[in-house]
Amino acid sequence: MIVVDTNVIAYFWIPGSYTQEAEKVFQIDPEWKVPLLWKSELRNVLINYIRHEYLTLDVAIQVMSDAEAQLKLHEFSVTSTDVLRFSSQSKCAAYDCEFVALAKDLQVSLVTTDKKILSEFPDVAISMSRYIAQNK
Repeated sequence: MIVVDTNVIAYFWIPGSYTQEAEKVFQIDPEWKVPLLWKSELRNVLINYIRHEYLTLDVAIQVMSDAEAQLKLHEFSVTSTDVLRFSSQSKCAAYDCEFVALAKDLQVSLVTTDKKILSEFPDVAISMSRYIAQNK
């Protein structure tokens, strides 16, 4: 079991240069956990892809539907106290700290590509490439 942030989810569902890495992370551990916020963040990623004409609306809707089906039973609420504490002790935004809070609460790794999270929370955050290398 691992927590993944929205970047990893997007890389998994939207073909691109990091898709193979995200797929390897999933092969290693398909039990991905996420805070409830992930849906809003992925919707934002998808609308940006639509606006830049990287995806059509129909494809974005299908990606969102598929991701929701995958993660439906793996969503968790996090406490505002934890999110605010981690945010105030770091340079990370509160929405990023939702993923940190969940990983710390579940006592698992947070797999991310976010450099700020990786830097601020090295006790819990791990990059996709490092996670893959450690689990070969």
